[in-house]
Amino acid sequence: MAELEGLEFGKSDFVLLDEVNMEQFMENLKLRFEKARIYTFIGEVVVSVNPYKQMDIYGKEAIDAYRGRELYENPPHLYAVADAAYKAMKRRAKDTCIVISGESGAGKTEASKYIMQYIAAITNPSQRAEVESVKNVLLKSNCVLEAFGNAKTNRNDNSSRFGKYMDINFNFNGDPTGGHINNYLLEKVRIKFNPVIYDLHQIQFYNTRIMNCVSATPQGNLQFETDSESVQVVGSEAVSDIAGLTTTEPDNVTKSLLYRTVATGGGEVIEKGHTEKEACFGRDAFAKALYERLFCWIVARINAVIEVKDYNPVLHGKNTVIGVLDIYGFEIFDNNSFEQFCINYCNEKLQQLFIELILRQEQDEYQREGITWQHIDYFNNQIIVDLVEQPHKGIISVLDEACLTVGKVTDTICLESMDAKLGQHPHYTSRKLTPSDKTMEFHRDFRIRHYAGDVTYSVEGFLDKNKDPLFQDFKRLMYNSSNPVLKEMWPDGQLSITEVTKRPLTAATLFKNSIVALVDKLGCKEPYYVRCIKPNEMKSPVLFDDARCQHQVAYLGLLENVRVRRAGFAYRQPYARFLQRYKMTCEYTWPNHLMETDREAVEAIVTQHGFQDDVAYGHTKLFVRTPRSLFTLEQERAALIPILVLFLQKVWRGALARMRCQRMRAIYAIMGCYKRYKVKAHFWEVERRFTNVRNMADYGKSVEWPTPPAALAQFDSITQQLHRRWRARQIVKNIPPSDMGEVRAKVAALGALSGERKDWGCGRPWERDYLSNVRDCPQTSSNFIRISKELRNKDQYNQVLFSGFCRKVNRFNKSTDRALFITEKHIYKLDPKKQFKVLKRLPLESMTGLSITAGVDQMVALHTSSQDDVLLYIQRGELCPNQDRIGELLGTLIDHFTRSAMSSDAVLHHSPSWSNSPYTAWRCVGSLSC
Repeated sequence: MAELEGLEFGKSDFVLLDEVNMEQFMENLKLRFEKARIYTFIGEVVVSVNPYKQMDIYGKEAIDAYRGRELYENPPHLYAVADAAYKAMKRRAKDTCIVISGESGAGKTEASKYIMQYIAAITNPSQRAEVESVKNVLLKSNCVLEAFGNAKTNRNDNSSRFGKYMDINFNFNGDPTGGHINNYLLEKVRIKFNPVIYDLHQIQFYNTRIMNCVSATPQGNLQFETDSESVQVVGSEAVSDIAGLTTTEPDNVTKSLLYRTVATGGGEVIEKGHTEKEACFGRDAFAKALYERLFCWIVARINAVIEVKDYNPVLHGKNTVIGVLDIYGFEIFDNNSFEQFCINYCNEKLQQLFIELILRQEQDEYQREGITWQHIDYFNNQIIVDLVEQPHKGIISVLDEACLTVGKVTDTICLESMDAKLGQHPHYTSRKLTPSDKTMEFHRDFRIRHYAGDVTYSVEGFLDKNKDPLFQDFKRLMYNSSNPVLKEMWPDGQLSITEVTKRPLTAATLFKNSIVALVDKLGCKEPYYVRCIKPNEMKSPVLFDDARCQHQVAYLGLLENVRVRRAGFAYRQPYARFLQRYKMTCEYTWPNHLMETDREAVEAIVTQHGFQDDVAYGHTKLFVRTPRSLFTLEQERAALIPILVLFLQKVWRGALARMRCQRMRAIYAIMGCYKRYKVKAHFWEVERRFTNVRNMADYGKSVEWPTPPAALAQFDSITQQLHRRWRARQIVKNIPPSDMGEVRAKVAALGALSGERKDWGCGRPWERDYLSNVRDCPQTSSNFIRISKELRNKDQYNQVLFSGFCRKVNRFNKSTDRALFITEKHIYKLDPKKQFKVLKRLPLESMTGLSITAGVDQMVALHTSSQDDVLLYIQRGELCPNQDRIGELLGTLIDHFTRSAMSSDAVLHHSPSWSNSPYTAWRCVGSLSC
């Protein structure tokens, strides 16, 4: 059963109708058509109404929705039947077939396309190239066949004028490996010469090997005229066109059209000229034969491409098949001829198969399940099939006998023979048998009471169409064509006239044999049906012609199909599936039952709802007799679904929350363990790398620190700082005490400059007192030593911080030579030209800052608290002409003030700032800083 749609869309399965009658059937069909529900189930049969418009129900989402689902799980659709056939084929390794039937314009060909599209979409999940190639050919072969086999008719703009049965072969994986196409009863009577020429040009487009001739515009059908005693072709242009298209000689074409070669009883071969009527007959027969063989050649070429190649059952496993039958529907026209007779006979055979298989399936299922079968009264159309095909007595036998009779046998004589042999048959009549029936003409019409209704046939042309004769001259003409493909189409043309003795089978017999073979082929497969209905003759998407549709419902046997399906039980389902769907309606089965079998659980559900008298229990399935019981279950289930959904949502949300919580706890536990591991691993790595740093020459300076985890970032920074201090201590321990002052000064200068000056004298020894150094000031050192002793005695200083020559620059940019002498108490400005006379004495404590440039010059500004700043340029002595002494002066002063501040517990603040001048300034609070 299909998933029930809303009541506003009617019943999605005709089996679920309250009463099975034509009124309710048509009412439900019309309602669904008006609501754009073009598909409805009858059990596993799909009834399809042509919507005459594009519908958005065939895309990828729809394919995914029906893939692998059961029929009852989704609304009715072609995809549901296609998937059911595919699953039966794949799961049970059983051949299946899908029979699509209905009248012209009902949408049979479109249905077959959508079924092929679905099968192509759900196969080959591994996207193998060879499988994709097979699927492409299977899908695109439709376009080629339609181009040559379809025609515009009064009822259909693109009517298939041939029947088609396609077998699709699948390997054990369920992937298509090839296929085969059979075509049935190509309608040739519509063919005139122009369409044949058109088709030959079309073939040239599809395969350039077929024609190697110039394009010619056809001039119309050949016309004949009688000149004296002979028949001639009117004009030569048409003959030239035919010769060019068929790559034959024009003289041979003319000869085949006007003469017939016959063999006498004595073996003599003579040429017999045609009458004008015989020439026209031969022309038409040749045109139809050329079209038919061309179409059959196309089908053969497609089969050669898509057939399964190099198949070995031992190596490749079982080869299963899905067959798709798209064949003409029942036809009742104002003038029904031989073609309609054959088409309607085909539909009688398929209807017989349909009834037999449906009844057989029902009976087999009841027998398997141990359910008593009740006989169903239905119309068995075997009597009509026998009327047509019974040997020696059937209509086909009468036609063949008339065609084989020597002498002049007309259609009227044939009709009289049928009247004589079939006059007592309840489904046959004619005007001679019922003279009062004026809807038929004497000597022309006969009527068959088909299962789909009464059809009156005109016997005119029956014999000619049944003989379907083609003179051997045309066959030899085409066999002798220089085109190899045309030669391939006419293999029987190689026989000489004396070798052709056996009469070919008639068209009716050939068609009967092919239909019997088709029915046998379908009968050995598990069938699925699509019954197509044409809603109106106007091709309107909104018009529903009740009378027209009711007629189709009647002759398709849909109402009988519903009755057969409901004769015993309207609904059947395996216990497990029934329980899965309705277990929430019973307290003993929800959420899970504790009984021994699913059947007992199903019995509990049925008993609780009081349906004991409306069901039967099979071995594996439950059978429900009336739809009303099922609707009661559905309504209760629909009422419980929202409650259960809320309950399941609550439980599921709680489960999700608990799972998330457990995952979070697990994540945090893992993260904690991992963090601890990373911390330990970092400690282990640091220990490994720095194990032997005491024995290294650089005490581990060259050792690269491992990247710490985020939790140890601060620890790593402190550890590296501790290592640097330890390394510095190890280095400092080896420095003599006499050099410690210089080291402290250099460290102070390094910190103050912060990389602002590239060369500040770090790499050389700092002498400090350069004026007393004989090497630096050989001329004046003795005088300065004398003056410095005098100043020591006078000012009582203990240490010389710095001394050296300089040039003083005043505010007028005038410069003079001076000497700078700095002790721990004063700053002295001396005149070297006057025996180092003291020009200015400033207390060292009055200094508030010192400014230097970032370049390589020796400019320095001494800032005092009295705003009496001194701008000096330190001069280099003779000890080294390129010595930078600014860094030495800076470092010495900072070291001195730092030690003084520490000794007096002064707090030193180091805050570099930038002035508008090109100098870098350092200021301190309480004492001098840099």
